[in-house]
Amino acid sequence: MEETSNQNAPAGMVYLVGAGPGDPELLTLKAARLLQSADVIVHDGLVSQEILDMASPSARLVSVAKKRSLHSVPQDQINQILVREAAKGGIVVRLKGGDPFIFGRGGEEADDCREAGVAVEVVPGISAALGCAAQAKMPLTHRDASSAVSFVAGQCKGLSDQNWSGLAGKGRTLVIYMGVANAEAIVEKLIADGASPDLPVAVLENGTRNDFRALRTLLTDLGDLVQRENVRSPALLVVGEVARYGDAENKFREFAQIAGVGA
Repeated sequence: MEETSNQNAPAGMVYLVGAGPGDPELLTLKAARLLQSADVIVHDGLVSQEILDMASPSARLVSVAKKRSLHSVPQDQINQILVREAAKGGIVVRLKGGDPFIFGRGGEEADDCREAGVAVEVVPGISAALGCAAQAKMPLTHRDASSAVSFVAGQCKGLSDQNWSGLAGKGRTLVIYMGVANAEAIVEKLIADGASPDLPVAVLENGTRNDFRALRTLLTDLGDLVQRENVRSPALLVVGEVARYGDAENKFREFAQIAGVGA
């Protein structure tokens, strides 16, 4: 009888897959195919239920959802889950909202997989900035308004120590992820770093979903707008002249009337 060995078992594979900003129709064809062939799907909390419903009935779903200041599963443990499941020889899909390499910690996961000898492939997704701006018909670049775009995270540690000088202003667009909870501090930081208080800003909430909202005001009013409109994550902040374009509802006029200042 021929001797068998687990060493001859096929190696597993990890796919870091971008689920996009929420709308399942914005998935890439490759992402949809992998959902059907995955043995295990390790997913974020921002991945919509409609997308999770596209998974194979035989796939095992593992939630590693995170909330602000509450990480249900620390990042190092997520990395270990990916390596452990791939070592069993199956197809592991790490399903992440937006794009894996834009504030998705995909780089850390890919590094740990490679160090463990696990094959890994990245399947890009539509980042939240692109999906939200498209739904609001708000161009992030515009020949008359902006020729440069910067993406920053609004809840990173040491926010006050980061240098954002020149990221927001004439001819530039600044897109801030995860900035709603720190809106007041972000306003103070941008103005301290040279941004005009009168710079247009848009808040894009629940991008590509049915309850999407696009609100527009001026930088000086951003913190107040977030409070009075009860804005909640997921939401993006778009700072720059491009915020004047598209379908965002002008909330500064309403604020100006309440506060008795000129619009």
